[in-house]
Amino acid sequence: MNQVFTQPVVSCTISDENRQFYADVIEGLKAEPKRLNSKYFYDANGDKLFQELMNCPEYYPTDCELEIFSEKTAEICDALIADGDAFDLIELGAGDATKSTYLLKYLLDKKADFTYLPIDISDNVISYLNITLPVTLPGLKITGLNGEYFEMLKKAASISPKRKVVLFLGSNIGNMPLDGAIEFCRELRNNLSEGDMVLIGMDLKKDPRVILAAYNDKGGITREFNLNLLRRINRELHADFDVNKFEHYPTYDPETGACKSYLISLQDQHVTIGNEKIGFKKDEYIYMEISQKFTIMQTDQIAINTGFQPIGQFFDTKKWFIDAVWVAA
Repeated sequence: MNQVFTQPVVSCTISDENRQFYADVIEGLKAEPKRLNSKYFYDANGDKLFQELMNCPEYYPTDCELEIFSEKTAEICDALIADGDAFDLIELGAGDATKSTYLLKYLLDKKADFTYLPIDISDNVISYLNITLPVTLPGLKITGLNGEYFEMLKKAASISPKRKVVLFLGSNIGNMPLDGAIEFCRELRNNLSEGDMVLIGMDLKKDPRVILAAYNDKGGITREFNLNLLRRINRELHADFDVNKFEHYPTYDPETGACKSYLISLQDQHVTIGNEKIGFKKDEYIYMEISQKFTIMQTDQIAINTGFQPIGQFFDTKKWFIDAVWVAA
């Protein structure tokens, strides 16, 4: 029998802006097995922890992609400029724009006719970019968009009819299961026109020990990043999680390429969230996030299967990471 989820009765203490957050949390924690949506990691403290994570020694994807962007800036930009027509450079999940800043500087120096439209679910990120980038990159035309990717892509299309070049970096595509990643790329193609481009960063399969260490760093930043979501639920949804009663547990499967993170309940316990009481058994887990790893052949196949034509590939020297250029066919 299929379980039917009824929208929870929301306590009057839950703000309007947090009603969807509340509904998603209750739905996820009443599911079997329990889960939380990784998009909610990114409050102000989550943003800060993620920046720390990207700078920790074990977390190689940032360094690999930074190497690609710093060493191959001209080649990447020349591919994106294409015939030299005006375009909108749209970045999904822009973060602090460290990597894309290499491209922005080069494009400004080349006097390319473009507008930068960073999209991020975190309003902290968009506020930061709107304020700082015009100062650090004089002459940059920027319109930051705060919201869900596809909603903001539609908004970007309504803002201007120019050719779109979409950046989806940091292996963000890996933050969903493989079938979800394929569906995402298909939906991305549906939001683009023929000839539009995508530059997509994807983390490649490699030594399993290297991958697992990146999500189980010695400094415990990944652990804190996961536990921070419980703290956010406490603060914004009037919950009473005791974070000391949960422990971070990462796994990596070299066969499927799925690296997953869980929070494990250390004892039988109950947590109150708004009007709901959620029970946890000892050793029960909450599925928190996935970081999917790919083969080079898979990256091409995903492009072809979702309406794109792969036209370029950029690698770091270790070939641990790929930034692929796709054109909407």
